[in-house]
Amino acid sequence: MAMKVTVIGLGYLGATHAVAMAEMGHEVIGIEADERKLAALQAGKLPFYEPGLDEALTRVIASGRITFKAGHDEDSRDAQVHFLCVGTPQVTGSYAADTSYLFSAVDALAPYLSPSSVVAGKSTVPVGTAKTLTERLSAKAGFDAKLVWNPEFLREGTALEDSLRPDRIVIGVPNNDLHSEQVMRSVYEPITNGDTGSAKGQTPFLVMDVPTSELVKVAANSFLATKISFINAMAEISEASGADAVALAEAIGMDARIGSQFLRNGIGFGGGCLPKDIRAFMARAQELGVGQAVDFLADVDAVNLRRRQRVVDLAKRELGELNNKRILVLGAAFKPDSDDLRDSPALSVATKLAQAGAHVVIHDPMALHGVRASYPQLDPVDDVFEAAKGVDLVVLGTEWKFYRELDAAKLAGLVSNKTVIDGRNALPYHAWQAAGWKVIALGRNLESA
Repeated sequence: MAMKVTVIGLGYLGATHAVAMAEMGHEVIGIEADERKLAALQAGKLPFYEPGLDEALTRVIASGRITFKAGHDEDSRDAQVHFLCVGTPQVTGSYAADTSYLFSAVDALAPYLSPSSVVAGKSTVPVGTAKTLTERLSAKAGFDAKLVWNPEFLREGTALEDSLRPDRIVIGVPNNDLHSEQVMRSVYEPITNGDTGSAKGQTPFLVMDVPTSELVKVAANSFLATKISFINAMAEISEASGADAVALAEAIGMDARIGSQFLRNGIGFGGGCLPKDIRAFMARAQELGVGQAVDFLADVDAVNLRRRQRVVDLAKRELGELNNKRILVLGAAFKPDSDDLRDSPALSVATKLAQAGAHVVIHDPMALHGVRASYPQLDPVDDVFEAAKGVDLVVLGTEWKFYRELDAAKLAGLVSNKTVIDGRNALPYHAWQAAGWKVIALGRNLESA
């Protein structure tokens, strides 16, 4: 059954969710206060890069199932579900999450909220946030507001697929609120019925209490971050002992209790979720008086940051002083198939190299516009072969397919020094070695390979 919904906040999460809801057949009102984002979406353009989402946006606009507005109006009163998708960034100077945008969002929604409507939070929040939001919303609306928590599990690069064919749907419902549960089951019925391409009955629909639903996303991200930092810690030991961290990961990943996903060592995780989420989790645990329960996450964070510095240390080992050395960093986005620069390991390495005195040339298939806007210390170049001319070192920072398929021989003819640091263990190193390159890969001894 088609429903009318609003999606409040049209950043990466909100824009993707709004398009997905419209693709599922619902009538969607997207609310975005940022004039630049709003104008882009109204013109049928995404303010960020996400594979396949631009085509889907064009489709749903043409269908008439989606509209974009700067704020609520009388149309919002008829919506059966209001999705909260605003950001919860890290507070400057603190590990805590900034939830102020959420409270502003419910304040703006309250005058247009109907007693039977359900508000569904999708933002990643500290546990306990939903309770305070419900109290605030109820006070502003003048009746007991219905608020549930519905965490998102999107991966940049596959966000639309993750929205339409998720591996689970989680709903946190307060006080056995059967009405809200049924509304949420109805809104996701196209998925659970298999209408979006999922196998019918194969998408678990998990109903739980609200605090548990708030914890699901941060707990999942903390586990994934721990797994990445674990294999990076093993890479540090491998480098000191002559072992091979890639072979190690393959061997332990075959254990079904461990699994191979997220066991790829390199310069670590980044983006707008994992780093801020584990820090916010630590901050909230401290507020609850159980900070010791997640003390290990401080080590997870530290290992992650150390791997970025490791690349700089390797560059100094190879080149000596970095002053006036020309270094090409391949990749600026925090992961391939994205133009997201938030807490990007590749960008962190590039800026550290620049701080050490190097002239850093940087290339990325999609993210150079953000580099040009915010990183004047870096030299963005659109053509990778032009960027390679005369460089003393190449560093792979983001494992784009474009870089994995680069012509290593052609590149070798352009550089001053054929040395590459593979920060992602992604390059076909035999082909690069055959083209005359010295390949240095984190956690590996390739000279004897």
